[in-house]
Amino acid sequence: MSSPSSSTWFVCLLATAAAPGLAPAQDRIDHERIPVLIVGGANNHDCEWTTPELKRSLEETGRFDVTITTEPAKTLADAKELERFAAFVLDYNGPRWGEAAEANFIAAVRGGKGVTVVHAADNAFPGWREYEELVGLLWRDGTGHGRFHDFDVRIVDRDHPLTKGMLDIVDHRDELYHRLVNVHDVEVRVLGTALSKLDTGGTGRDEPMILVSQYGSGRVFHTPLGHVWRGQPDTRVSHQDPQFRRLVARGTEWAATGACLLDPVPPNWLTKEERELGFRLLFDGQTSQGWRAFRGEKFPEQGWTIEQGALRHVAGGGGGDLVTEAAFGDFELRFEWAVGKRANSGVIYRVLESEKASYMTGPEYQVLDDAGHEPAPSPNTSAASLYALTEPTAPALRPAGAFNTGRIVVRGWRVEHWLNEVKVVDADLGSAEMRARIAASKFSAWPAFATAERGLLALQDHGDEVWYRSLRIRELGAESKENGEDKAPRDGGR
Repeated sequence: MSSPSSSTWFVCLLATAAAPGLAPAQDRIDHERIPVLIVGGANNHDCEWTTPELKRSLEETGRFDVTITTEPAKTLADAKELERFAAFVLDYNGPRWGEAAEANFIAAVRGGKGVTVVHAADNAFPGWREYEELVGLLWRDGTGHGRFHDFDVRIVDRDHPLTKGMLDIVDHRDELYHRLVNVHDVEVRVLGTALSKLDTGGTGRDEPMILVSQYGSGRVFHTPLGHVWRGQPDTRVSHQDPQFRRLVARGTEWAATGACLLDPVPPNWLTKEERELGFRLLFDGQTSQGWRAFRGEKFPEQGWTIEQGALRHVAGGGGGDLVTEAAFGDFELRFEWAVGKRANSGVIYRVLESEKASYMTGPEYQVLDDAGHEPAPSPNTSAASLYALTEPTAPALRPAGAFNTGRIVVRGWRVEHWLNEVKVVDADLGSAEMRARIAASKFSAWPAFATAERGLLALQDHGDEVWYRSLRIRELGAESKENGEDKAPRDGGR
């Protein structure tokens, strides 16, 4: 196989950088939904699995309203039907659609509809010029791939809205296409590449893995990632990778709207730095593994659900507090939380089950919609406070419905609370001052409060709408036992 000539490999940097001065927007639990049509029904890959899986990966973000067609020749022939969609996701590699369907599809994209091209959809329709120009880089004579393996995708252009703030994709297990061909020398902007290593059957060069282009007024996002063979369920890992799912979601969002509101880092995912620091996930985004009801044996049958990659408590749903199956002493917990309007919850730590409520033994990181409460909460019960004991400094709270980042660091009896990357509480629960505050508070009624050196983590059911995700923890070692912080107030400090 020969490599394509320079005339078949044309890359042009388009002027689509994000506006300066705009901070990255965060995910919301109440995004306006983008109507998207996934085109499936035929493929040389396992589209019977990948098409519904693409639907799941888009819907779990809360950003999309997804429809699937497995009869594109019929669906796309209805021009009126196409008007309601903002973007098309192509998971198709099969027979031509017919004149009416093809003409309607091309007209819709030229008129401004977005397109996402996934894996073998760039193999489709040799000789259909309009489609080939839309896709840009295609599987044609001379294209190939090495073996299915782990590789990294390096972001080479971080100025585009799609990749702004994105981390490199690491240890992604997939098929790596090489020598894609630009048949018609169309303008394509390459945002991410992967090294196709010779020892995996590759070319020894960087190959494009994240691409964007323009077709008329339509935006096109294209990734050759996402290989899944029929009868080989182990290859499904390519779609199960949270990095791939977030890439497809952000790419589709950009194709549909020209902007990316979804957080560039996928939820429920450990970065390379976090793995090196020893973090592990407390929640996988899919199952209740590792969580149960307070003073119970199983995950609650009501109140708590798993939706959009988050642990959600439904307002008025009951269920009680959730607790971890594992107990922790000194730790750093990172997490994301969002609340409904006027909602209240909390993350309670070093919890014992000797009392009838988690807050009777564990200090609390307050989770609250400050703006929704009338009258306004007192400073020491506002969001990110050490509840009823210490008020946060300089809180930067996002509105109800938007995810905030939280962090709790516990070293001995010193605790830190962080909100959206700002440390807002730094307190020593073993100090005379803090023991006096506890003695003067409602917690004085519970002698075991803030005395445990080790305990469970609890997510509070306060009866309101609350979402938790990306719960990551690392246990801190002997280096945290400094300055007398390991001296527990064993008598309760009272």
